[in-house]
Amino acid sequence: MADFVGKVVVVTGAGSGIGAATARRFARDGASVVLAGRRAEKLHAVAADLAQERVLVQQADVSNQGAAEALVAAAVDRFGRLDVLVNNAGTAAFGDFLGASLDDYRRIMATNVDGVIYCTRAAMPHLLQSRGNVVNVSSVSGLGGDWGLAFYNASKGALSNLTRALALEFGGRGVRVNAVNPSMTKTEMTQGMTGDAGMMARFMDRIALGRPAEPEDIADVVAFLASDDARFVTGVNLPVDGGLSASNGQPRIV
Repeated sequence: MADFVGKVVVVTGAGSGIGAATARRFARDGASVVLAGRRAEKLHAVAADLAQERVLVQQADVSNQGAAEALVAAAVDRFGRLDVLVNNAGTAAFGDFLGASLDDYRRIMATNVDGVIYCTRAAMPHLLQSRGNVVNVSSVSGLGGDWGLAFYNASKGALSNLTRALALEFGGRGVRVNAVNPSMTKTEMTQGMTGDAGMMARFMDRIALGRPAEPEDIADVVAFLASDDARFVTGVNLPVDGGLSASNGQPRIV
């Protein structure tokens, strides 16, 4: 287990799914954790199981620049420093490109891209002081295209390449920036798919390990990238996909 005793970690989208699992993992490893998200009741439900002297709940919509800046300020005010920023907050919408709502496009980009930029800009001065790091939660949808997810693909593609650019800019100043790129993960956002047996069978035909990810599967890799064990790793978009990307796309024949 990575040792985060004395470290301060901000996790956005921490009220459920990957964000909640990530907050729990860092807390278990000794970190002080700031749980951020739009729904206070969900954040408090996660926080209730954590050491209260090492947790802060901050209701925040990171697509709002002021809210993102206030989040980072509250973290530093409470704990005196910042060591890790996990940009996990995200949203998606299905639809064909010509028929999909442009309101959905703006909402997706505002959370998945703008929110990361706002939080990272606010956090970076503190991360430069602590020689900390950023872990972005991107997606396999940021490494390749999907049917019916053009807006989501655009946002996660931007996040994946933003990760690389920030790694170049800040690596020489002691701050690492990496991303995890999950495939199908059992979260609140994917309930509509994971509850569809036919759809899941098609997914499982492509995932070598034969199951969807649990949020903890992703959280453990986030913790690795944030840890000193990954001290020479930066600019990486790491697929955490059960072997999905091992395939060249051709169908199963045996």
